[in-house]
Amino acid sequence: MGKPETTPGEACPLCHKKALVLMEKETEVPYFGKVFLFSMTCSNCKYHKSDVEAAERKEPCKYTFEISNEKDMKVRIVKSAEATVKIPHITAITPGPAAQGFVTNIEGILNRIKYQIETVRDTAEDNDDKKKAKNLLKKLMKIMWGQEKQKIIIEDPSGNSAIISDQAEKSVLKVK
Repeated sequence: MGKPETTPGEACPLCHKKALVLMEKETEVPYFGKVFLFSMTCSNCKYHKSDVEAAERKEPCKYTFEISNEKDMKVRIVKSAEATVKIPHITAITPGPAAQGFVTNIEGILNRIKYQIETVRDTAEDNDDKKKAKNLLKKLMKIMWGQEKQKIIIEDPSGNSAIISDQAEKSVLKVK
């Protein structure tokens, strides 16, 4: 759609140097609609934060999708910083101060989780934790290769997230 608007030379919230670049871009995500992508990146300390926001106001939503083959790795995902991504019996990505919003696909989400589990495997002091991480990595690879089925759930109180597939089940998220 439009070219990204950038604002360089802002003060970084972490290192306070005027090395932060703010970026805002409007884009169209097929079957989801118009979104605004926001990011800030510091060239000094490498601080980075991003988010995605739907142009229209949406109601709180929950998407459930069953990953059942390798083709499902290409299914598009829009995740806002407020969304929780749940992969039952493996992990959850919960919102917090460092939460990121992004547009990716299922493979991108699973690769993020794989990286986190690899970090635990490589840095854990406890042998049980190392073994648990190795087993989770094996399970994750089977899912990515289409050898094992796995549900992925996104819950977003802002309604700015989606799993874009005919097989995804969408429901209204009950916000407490």
